[in-house]
Amino acid sequence: MMSTEETLRLTVAALMQLTRERQPDVAAAIGLTQPQLSRRQSGKSAWTLTDCDRLAAHWGMPTLDLLAGPTHAAGCLPAARRPTADAQTAVPLALSAPAPPAPCSAAPTATPAPAETPAAAAPAPAAPASSAAPAPAPALAAAASSSVPRTPRRAAPAGPLPGLIRDRVAAALTEAGGDTDAAQAALIKRAVPDVMAFFAASRVGGRYEHSEFPPTAGILQKRSQKGADSIWEGRPKWRAADLHRAARAGHITMDVTALDMNAAYLAALKTWLPIGKLTHSEGDHHDPKRSGVHLVDPGEWLTPDLPSPLGSRQEPGPLWITEPTLRALIRCAEMDLCTPPKIMESWTSGASEGLLEKMRRALVTVRDEAIANNDEVTTEYVKSMYSKFVSTIGESAANREIRRPDWMHIIRSQAFVNLWLKAHKAHRAGLTVVQVSGTDELHVAGDWREVFPEGRGLSQVKAKNMYTLGGTE
Repeated sequence: MMSTEETLRLTVAALMQLTRERQPDVAAAIGLTQPQLSRRQSGKSAWTLTDCDRLAAHWGMPTLDLLAGPTHAAGCLPAARRPTADAQTAVPLALSAPAPPAPCSAAPTATPAPAETPAAAAPAPAAPASSAAPAPAPALAAAASSSVPRTPRRAAPAGPLPGLIRDRVAAALTEAGGDTDAAQAALIKRAVPDVMAFFAASRVGGRYEHSEFPPTAGILQKRSQKGADSIWEGRPKWRAADLHRAARAGHITMDVTALDMNAAYLAALKTWLPIGKLTHSEGDHHDPKRSGVHLVDPGEWLTPDLPSPLGSRQEPGPLWITEPTLRALIRCAEMDLCTPPKIMESWTSGASEGLLEKMRRALVTVRDEAIANNDEVTTEYVKSMYSKFVSTIGESAANREIRRPDWMHIIRSQAFVNLWLKAHKAHRAGLTVVQVSGTDELHVAGDWREVFPEGRGLSQVKAKNMYTLGGTE
């Protein structure tokens, strides 16, 4: 639940967006300087009750309506304060109660004409999803996803969470006076605390209470300050050796497309994560209801025209791997791509695939909207949120709110497994897999558009470049 102060800052930002006012305009109207207003909006100083009265009078509404949240306040804003017809559709998403806002209180001035009633000033928050909405102005791209009429909040597939991101972006744009570069820089700077607050909001009402600082098993502890721990994540670094040898010898020539998997770490948030502290066990037994890290003898890889889910590891013998890598090896063994892995010991906990699912779905929702609106500020902010979440939840000094190195390794490994699954899908569809590398790069020969949808969506891929293998090599 957001505090009254936080809600007021979002309301002020939303009303400034609706009225197209800048900080100097509002500051002068309520007897402040622009730096004073900026400090109040950034949280460095507090809004006073006198400020609230003056803000409410400036926007022509009772103070209690101003304090009722951005959706309610936007509905109470007189139509005369909206500079264009487009602005009338820009109602921010509610941040708290899913029900439609209560009717506005009696205005402090004369009763407005019927054309200026809240019902005429803004569309109802619970309008059908099919209602038409005008294209947003570029300067309001971040708020555009809040501009279209929406289904009731209870029916939204990702719940109220996307609105928190939209409002944060709108507030940053307002703080920056419409300067998108400055707003983007400020948002990226705050990505770590913002994503942790967002994660906490996504866990409200969750079925499981996860551990944030469980005791760390020795294998998950770094061997030195700048060193690594004992976990092998399975990052791909593979090339089809026979194809490249034949190409160098001039025996073959083929056109290859390097495909990029979109938002690899965002997709990888859907993975089995341990809920509590990891406990030790021994023996060759895999419990699909648990997750963690495992010491395994991986067995023999039998498929030379596909990479192993183990990635670029060359040396033989047992190694510590994560849950996604183990599950991938077990699946490969069932498909006769390798011999079965043998589990020697494990550190695991009861697990859930849904710990990050609400957060993931909300991030996907906002990312898709931002891409559709060519809103690079929101797109980069979302990217920074999920990538920094993954990179800092281990033992990073940049994140003091959680220490789950097991989660970090598992999410990263899931991204690598997802890439392997794309390579396997291409192989089964008759494409030639030429190279798999990094977190998100797959090189194939053949008509890949018959196999993968093209685009920037999470389930789509895009072509990075094309080249010819062979010929001049």
